Amino acid sequence: MGACSAVAVRGARSATGEPIIARNFDYLPMIQPMYTFRDSRPTDGLRSLDFTVAPLCGSIDGMNEQGLTITYNYAYAMDGGRPAAPISMIISETLQRSKTVTEAAEWIISRPRWGAGLLMLADETGDIAALELSNTRAELRRPAAGEDILYHSNRFTTETVRRAEVSGDAVYTNRAPTPLRGRRVHQSAEQRDRRFNELLEKTDRYGPDEFAELMADHGPNGQGNADSICMHSDYWNTTACLQYYPRSRCIRVAYDSACSAQYAEIEL
Repeated sequence: MGACSAVAVRGARSATGEPIIARNFDYLPMIQPMYTFRDSRPTDGLRSLDFTVAPLCGSIDGMNEQGLTITYNYAYAMDGGRPAAPISMIISETLQRSKTVTEAAEWIISRPRWGAGLLMLADETGDIAALELSNTRAELRRPAAGEDILYHSNRFTTETVRRAEVSGDAVYTNRAPTPLRGRRVHQSAEQRDRRFNELLEKTDRYGPDEFAELMADHGPNGQGNADSICMHSDYWNTTACLQYYPRSRCIRVAYDSACSAQYAEIEL
């Protein structure tokens, strides 16, 4: 379980004219030294750059040589299903074989998987979509007609997958890590989604600088906490910030909190 926030823009909402995904990876600071980008070069598939944690064979995020980009936010679902490969391994597999958002979504939905998540997808054509997944359910969400933006944190929004989600009033019990006990499971995601809805109406177009400012937001009172987009808490924190540019095959990354990020650029 974890946090994370992601936003995708294209067309009229992109300052560069190309699709962009910006995301904060919120996790335990003790894992931060193991973050890495892996240059994956399968003999029978597409090359990709994958953001991952050193022991994992799967990918948290990634962009392949065709520009297909996938980012992964965790989610909270309770449906059953049979044990299968985790979503991170499905992401790696998809980056090896898919060129477009449509191809990627169809493949992921067709695969047995274990876990729950919200994937943000983009490709070089400007297609963007959010794919909501649980063990047994999946639904793809695209921007509404006339809109060029999507965002999500850790709550499902599609009716199909929400039926598998942990109850809205669920609270962490004494079996959870001490800093989480007594908190509502969905509190942080609800607050971050509400803040995105507010902030995204204030800026017409997003590029590197605008996204850096957005993802560094500390909430209405300016104090970063467990419910802010740039997360600072006794448990989860924003530990990596990433921006993906599928058309130019460029990734901007900082292994830091968004409010302190100094981005480095990687080209595929």
